[in-house]
Amino acid sequence: MLQVRDFLEANASRTPGKLALVCGEQRLGYAELDARADRVAHALRDRGVQRGDRVVLWGHNGPELVAGIFGVAKASAVFVVANDTSKAAQVDYLVRDCRAKVLVTTARHAADAAAMLDAPGPLVAALIAGRAGAGPVDQRLGDFDAIAARGAAGRPPRDGIDRDLACLVYTSGSTGQPKGVMCAHHQVAFASASILAYLGMGAEDVVLCALPLSFDYGLYQLLMTCRSGGTLVLERSFAYPAECLERIAAERVTGLPGVPTLWALLLGLDLSHFDLSSVRFLTNTAAALPPHHAQRLQQIFPRARIFAMYGLTETKRTLYLPPEHLASRPGSVGFPIPGTEVWIENDAGERLGANQVGELVVRGGHVMSGYWEAPEATAQRFRPGPLPGEHVCRTGDLFQRDEQGFHFFVGRRDDILKCRGEKVAPREVENVLHELTSVREAVVLGEPDPVLGQAIVAVVVRADPGLDAAAVLRHCKQRLEDFKVPSRVEFVAELPKTSTGKVKRNAIVLPPRRT
Repeated sequence: MLQVRDFLEANASRTPGKLALVCGEQRLGYAELDARADRVAHALRDRGVQRGDRVVLWGHNGPELVAGIFGVAKASAVFVVANDTSKAAQVDYLVRDCRAKVLVTTARHAADAAAMLDAPGPLVAALIAGRAGAGPVDQRLGDFDAIAARGAAGRPPRDGIDRDLACLVYTSGSTGQPKGVMCAHHQVAFASASILAYLGMGAEDVVLCALPLSFDYGLYQLLMTCRSGGTLVLERSFAYPAECLERIAAERVTGLPGVPTLWALLLGLDLSHFDLSSVRFLTNTAAALPPHHAQRLQQIFPRARIFAMYGLTETKRTLYLPPEHLASRPGSVGFPIPGTEVWIENDAGERLGANQVGELVVRGGHVMSGYWEAPEATAQRFRPGPLPGEHVCRTGDLFQRDEQGFHFFVGRRDDILKCRGEKVAPREVENVLHELTSVREAVVLGEPDPVLGQAIVAVVVRADPGLDAAAVLRHCKQRLEDFKVPSRVEFVAELPKTSTGKVKRNAIVLPPRRT
């Protein structure tokens, strides 16, 4: 019966003075954060927000965004978080797609918010944070900071249930317009409880999050930490790694979530001057953690348990590898998270056995409700499950499992390359490339070739400027079958990425082949 608001309210009642949030110089206890969220909820209700209405939150990681998320939940509405770096046109699309009633944003986006209010649609008000006491441009623009500090007090009434939507999390939209994944309270509660269980997180943990809260991986750092009664150290980004590393020492951080691009950045730094001894667990998802990176991270954080994980927004989290198997099962993402089930099937829907490659299918309380007002896309991804009335999620990802039940990601179905008539999984080649300490990041792409079908191209970001293509190819020839060896190597200064750190493969433009 839990709702997202309960994550905060339970600890505000149980340990009101416990430190909940650290963001820059601001330090908020559970009672103060809860009170701010209450005042935001009352302000939303005053502006006509009712149960089930959508509220878009557009801003950077900070206390305002956190109070906004819980304030929307307390108003029995649905929160939709947009990244602060998103362009106005992208946010306008979200506002229109979900038919938001209120937009909460910052002063830098105030003009865009006013323009959205002027356009026809259900948007009736905007709350602006960081206006430093400036008067509202018009009656539709409210002062968020004043509301959070001095608005109507008292806990809002509960008029929702756990089957109501808690949030819409929009996917990246790499193959079209973004789709809003519908996440109900009971699904968020199930997913967070399962992840907390295998991580062993508790009230004593201090988690540093430099991931945007618009990214479900970042959002769940907030939700899980508040649910467990721990402390969240919220950073705007990892753009200034030294500051984040100093914060780890100062706040005695115990948990550090990251993505491969963040770990690649860390591995390129001299970390000998930082006290990282408090960190007891690292987590990785969003993209595969190269086994060689995992080995080097274990050397840097010798006391930490490293969790390699796999998931997608439509199921939140799906698989995790217990840290004790990190060395013995390199490249594996382990087993289903507690309380869930997965299997691998072929194109005919038949379940496959060990060492066979097929699509991963997921069943459990973390399988989300579908895509917002997109029945065709929902039907493609979610299909009827073993029991009447339930549905399972088709991931679109190819996996295989070994005889002991460990799962291994093979690749996105659409990413598999065909070279000389043989199937090549880009990840296998990328893992080999990452074995070279002189490689910071690497992506493998295919390009049309009249003889090979697809020629394999390695796109590499160097950690050592002296690395040349001959050394890369020599290493690949020693480690890979000949049809998997790249035909050429292209060096780039950086790889294009999304705001969540995922490499945008479709945005990589290969230079013409040299003759």
